[in-house]
Amino acid sequence: MDLDIVMKESENIKDWIVDIRRELHRFPELMYEEHRTNALVREKLDELGIEYEFPIAETGVLAKIGDGDGPCVALRADMDALPIQEMADVDFKSEVDGKMHACGHDCHTAMLLGAAKILSQREINGTVKFLFQPAEEGGAGGEKMTQEGALENPAVERIFGLHVWPFIPTGQIGSRAGAFLAATSFMDIEVVGTGGHAAAPHTCVDPVLASSRIIDSLQSIVSRETDPLESAVVSITAVNGGSAHNVIPESVAIKGTLRSLTMDGLTNLQKRVDEICGLVGRANGCEVNVVYPGNDYPPTFNDPETWEFAKGVAESMIGAENVNELPPVMGGEDFAYYTQKTKGCFVVIGVGNPNKGCIYSVHHPQFKVDEDALPLGTALHVSFALESLLK
Repeated sequence: MDLDIVMKESENIKDWIVDIRRELHRFPELMYEEHRTNALVREKLDELGIEYEFPIAETGVLAKIGDGDGPCVALRADMDALPIQEMADVDFKSEVDGKMHACGHDCHTAMLLGAAKILSQREINGTVKFLFQPAEEGGAGGEKMTQEGALENPAVERIFGLHVWPFIPTGQIGSRAGAFLAATSFMDIEVVGTGGHAAAPHTCVDPVLASSRIIDSLQSIVSRETDPLESAVVSITAVNGGSAHNVIPESVAIKGTLRSLTMDGLTNLQKRVDEICGLVGRANGCEVNVVYPGNDYPPTFNDPETWEFAKGVAESMIGAENVNELPPVMGGEDFAYYTQKTKGCFVVIGVGNPNKGCIYSVHHPQFKVDEDALPLGTALHVSFALESLLK
C-alpha cells in the first residue's frame, strides 16, 4: 500500500476534519452526556453510507465497514469532555459554561471520522470497526463497550487508539511496548471530628489538624515504602472543610488519586491509604472513611508486536526520526479495557507548537491543539487498518 497516497488523501480532507473538530469543541459534553456529539457522528456516518450500531455503552456509536469475512481490526476514539472552564484564545471556544474539550477528544473523534470517510471509498478485505466511545474521563466507557460486544461479531484481532499529545511537536508520534499508561484510582477521604468554637479547641476534636497529619503521612507511601525503581503516585488534589474563621468544622473532605504501572501496585497503594488513614485518624480522635469512587482503570498495555507494526507504518509515513520510543506515563486511559481482551496499541500524536501557543498540557484550561496534526492522525488510522488487513 502506498502510504504517501493515504497521507495525501488525508490532507485533502483536512478542512472537513477540522470543521468537525471545531463543531465538537464548541459544544463539549461530559461522560454519558454525549448526545449532541453522537448525533453529529451518526450524521456523518449516514452521509458516508456507513452502517452503525446505536446506542452502545449508553451514548456510544459502533460503526463498521467491510465484507465481514477475513480479519477484523478496530479503531477507537473517545468523545467526552471535561468539567473545565475554557480559557484558551480560539475562535471556536466552548459555548458551554464549565465544560471544555481539554483532553482533545474532539480531535480524536474528528480524526476517526476522517478515517471512516477515506476507508468508505476503499475495498476492504475484512472488517474495520470504528468505536466512538463515551466516558473515557472516569466513566470507564471502554469497559462498557467491551461488555456490550464491541470487540465481537466479528472478533477484533487488533485495536488501535490515538491521543493528541502536546509534549511532542506536530509531525511526530510516540509510544512504547508494554505498560505505557498507568493503572489509576480516585479516592475520597472524609475526616470526621467534633466541631466547635475556635477559641476553645480543647472542647473539640479538630478534623483539620488530623487531615494535615493524614496528608503528610500519605506522602511516605511513595517516599519511604515504594521501591525507587517502581513507579507510583499518591496525589492529594482537594481539601475542603469549614467556612468561618472562628469555627472548627465537623469534618474535612479530601480528594486525590493513586497511580501505578501494575494492578498489584495500585492495590497495595489502596491498602496503605486505608491503613494510614485509619491509624492516624484514631491517633487524633477522628473517624476516617475512605472510598474509591468510580472505576479503577487497569494499566494500558501495548502488545509489543503491535507497537512494532505501528512504528513501522509510522516510520514509512513520516520517517524514523519522527517516531519516538517514550517512557511510561502515569496518566490513565480506559483504552486499557480493550487491550485486556485483544492485541492493541495506543499511540500519541504530537500537537505541540509554541508558535501557535500550543504549549499547555492536557486538562489545562488553556490547552490548544495544532490542527495541522489532524490529517496525520487520520492517515495513521487508515494505514493501521489497511496494513493490518493485509497481514
